[in-house]
Amino acid sequence: MAGGMAISCERGMREYSGGITWFVIFSCMMAAMGGVLFGYDIGISGGVTSMGPFLKKFFPGVYNKMTEDTKISNYCKFDSELLTAFTSSLYVAGLFATFVASLVTRSFGRKTSILVGGVAFLAGSALGGAAHNVYMLIFGRVLLGIGVGFANQSVPLYLSEMAPAKYRGGFNNGFQSSVGIGVLSANLINFGTQKIKGGWGWRISLALAAVPATILALGALFLPETPNSLIQRTNDQERAKKMLQKIRGTDDVQEELDDIIEASLISKATNNSFGKLPQRRYRPQLIMAVMIPFFQQVTGINVIAFYAPLLFRTIGFGESASLLSSVVTGIGGTFSTFLSMIIVDRFGRRALFIFGGIQMFVCQVVIGAIMAAKLKDQGTVPKGYAYLVIVLICVYVSGFGLSWGPLGWLVPSEIFPMEIRSAAQSITVAVSFIFTFIIAQLFLAMLCHLKAGLFFFFGSWVFAMTCFVYYFLPETNNIPIEKMELIWREHWYWGRIVSDDDK
Repeated sequence: MAGGMAISCERGMREYSGGITWFVIFSCMMAAMGGVLFGYDIGISGGVTSMGPFLKKFFPGVYNKMTEDTKISNYCKFDSELLTAFTSSLYVAGLFATFVASLVTRSFGRKTSILVGGVAFLAGSALGGAAHNVYMLIFGRVLLGIGVGFANQSVPLYLSEMAPAKYRGGFNNGFQSSVGIGVLSANLINFGTQKIKGGWGWRISLALAAVPATILALGALFLPETPNSLIQRTNDQERAKKMLQKIRGTDDVQEELDDIIEASLISKATNNSFGKLPQRRYRPQLIMAVMIPFFQQVTGINVIAFYAPLLFRTIGFGESASLLSSVVTGIGGTFSTFLSMIIVDRFGRRALFIFGGIQMFVCQVVIGAIMAAKLKDQGTVPKGYAYLVIVLICVYVSGFGLSWGPLGWLVPSEIFPMEIRSAAQSITVAVSFIFTFIIAQLFLAMLCHLKAGLFFFFGSWVFAMTCFVYYFLPETNNIPIEKMELIWREHWYWGRIVSDDDK
């Protein structure tokens, strides 16, 4: 079993009663609006930084290089520390916010963190839309980062705990589907606002982030708390049982409730959940909490999402055509994420990880080869090859939407035991923010210096992460969340580290 294939975990395993109810569907749809916030910001920041009036007002150096400097390399036109600071400041704020969110989520519940995230994002969107200087703009990004930090820490946990075990993959992938919807919505809005005469359309793009933020903040007021959180925080077993019966659509929930109570007892014996993470019994989960979000970021997807319009302008498209091309790739990513929701609980996590990884690897290599051969320091890519690059980026984004996009959030949120779940999810989000920040901060400089080799750089990481999944990630499909420890004990490698004696 060197490939870490699907593991038989029937020992000690029970299949819970109940199924999908409209109550849990609507609750999860509302919570998943946190993903729309994240996706909208990714799409908007990439779009407005390709708009001439926005660059002229806040980043005149970049604007002058783009419009007047005919000698500068195509790969270096957008290389600006201040421009990357605008993009990456959100992730610094999100990094610190996620650790605060961990304490809030554990002490006050998942819905409280979701509410805080919505309110902070609402404030940031108002400040961004009204910005008159770059400092006001970046401070708005910091508030957006706080909102994203709280939402990304709490929403995946909420979805995993609310969903029935056998449908958990599809429900949790709703988070990435929401991210895709947010990116696509932002791309469409950017394409429309770019055409507004007077050059103030970017303000509408930034301010409209208030729409999903308001929906999330108001919706959070009415969200039910998860049974797991109710038991963990209040030990009100009767209330938790009623909630479990409501979301499962059956009165026969005692077995699932018993497992939640047992996990809660272990959780309450843990005073310092962050201090517990390095223990040997949690070693596999800790490694996954770090490696999965790290790999998710070094796929290069966020630089494609952030800078797709700039990238399309680099290969010769105009401002409007660049934004339209981003809409096309956004549609492909959103469709593939919805497909992942449908098939993830049928084919499992590992199959989608591996298939999507191969798809992304091939696209990265071919894009790099085309740009190396056809895009020089001056001039543009021949039109036929430029359209081929768009198609390949669309296929690449679709591969990510099928695999590392949704599964990069799903798998970490479902593998942690209750006693470390909130802390470990914060580690996952923090690692994601750290490397998103690093890559966003360095991408334009890397593009300037590595040129087409940048795509081979990300392609090599995609190859490495696909091998990692094949050998070290056990299948988590259809395993109850409070029984997930069994997969590590029976894995060909992790079983050597985790044993029954560690419990």
